[in-house]
Amino acid sequence: MKWVEDTAELEAVYGEARGAAIAKVAKRITPEYRRWINASRFCVVSTVGPEGADGSPRGDEGPVVLELDERTLAMPDWRGNNRIDTLRNIVRDPRIALMFLVPGSANAVRVNGQARLTFDADLCARFEKNGKRPRSVIVIRIEEIYVQCARAIIRSRLWSGADESGDLPSIGDILSAMTEGDIDGEAYDRDWPDRAAQSMW
Repeated sequence: MKWVEDTAELEAVYGEARGAAIAKVAKRITPEYRRWINASRFCVVSTVGPEGADGSPRGDEGPVVLELDERTLAMPDWRGNNRIDTLRNIVRDPRIALMFLVPGSANAVRVNGQARLTFDADLCARFEKNGKRPRSVIVIRIEEIYVQCARAIIRSRLWSGADESGDLPSIGDILSAMTEGDIDGEAYDRDWPDRAAQSMW
């Protein structure tokens, strides 16, 4: 198998982006992109560090980020698995990409930029829910924002409404297999709804 190792060779096959693919790119939040981001309760955060790349799902009850100004977004770090892969990467390499999704829309909005992490008490307080605050906030300086082509979501029928999860292994199944039974998978799955309810924020 011959690998592509030259960007000129790559560009010769794919051609040049033009027209709408270029015109849709903004350097700040426009009124239209603001409506999109405010409607998104879920995004995927991509970062990179010495160990490699990381992609992390982030979700909230309302908008998943807060606009601080037209070039800056803030994202609370709510409770998760405590691996802190994304946060560790940001501290060492500020490059970040966000992909915002809205249920039912065949489009996604992408933000590329630079991120920093803060424990600032006043900023954390702006996200308080049910008396709980995030331990940290990711602050993203936007370098570019644009709407992504709809083809991938259309092809995947992502929002078809069909529940296709029936044959998937549960998290308990995976943990039991990975630990050769040291973790009781059935107990993990049984206890998960109560744990989630008590630790959502």
